[in-house]
Amino acid sequence: MIIGSNMLFVMSGWGTGYSLRCEIVDYSWSPTALRMARTCWLYYFSKFIELLDTIFFVLRKKNSQVTFLHVFHHTIMPWTWWFGVKFAAGGLGTFHAFLNTAVHVVMYSYYGLCALGPAYQQYLWWKKYLTSLQLVQFLIVTIHVSQFFFMEDCKYQFPVFLYIIMSYGCIFLLLFLHFWYRAYTKGQRLPKTMKNGICKNKDH
Repeated sequence: MIIGSNMLFVMSGWGTGYSLRCEIVDYSWSPTALRMARTCWLYYFSKFIELLDTIFFVLRKKNSQVTFLHVFHHTIMPWTWWFGVKFAAGGLGTFHAFLNTAVHVVMYSYYGLCALGPAYQQYLWWKKYLTSLQLVQFLIVTIHVSQFFFMEDCKYQFPVFLYIIMSYGCIFLLLFLHFWYRAYTKGQRLPKTMKNGICKNKDH
């Protein structure tokens, strides 16, 4: 689903003419506008699937993996994205979703390898770089959306969503920086990436 969402974001606008600067929401019944709206609803639905991660951790009593970062990340997105798909399914405010799906393709590829068992542990050396990729993601999202506040002629219909996106970008950037510092600078890693063939440390 994540791969499909990413490809749809590319085909619905971000790879077919969307501007990286000011892009208003297209409320017409054009095929491109409708495809973007459907893509946004698919992305919205995927946030509930990701939320199941947290639910399964709680049901299995994997309390060490139910961190504030994990819970906040997975619970806040479905709630706020409902407003996004309801009122602004397209335009400037969807760039972060497009970028997020691309990062999630890489992230779930990592966890897919992790789930294959100990024989594939040698291919999991790049966890640190996965966290780096996520940090870069939030930095790009924050920079991208903040340019709106310096454009005088951008007629994006729901500026409030851009404030929310920029707030999320900053908050997640700080949370992931904290995780980076704790895990890779202080060496206080959460449970090992691989233990008895089970993938651990799924904080994000």
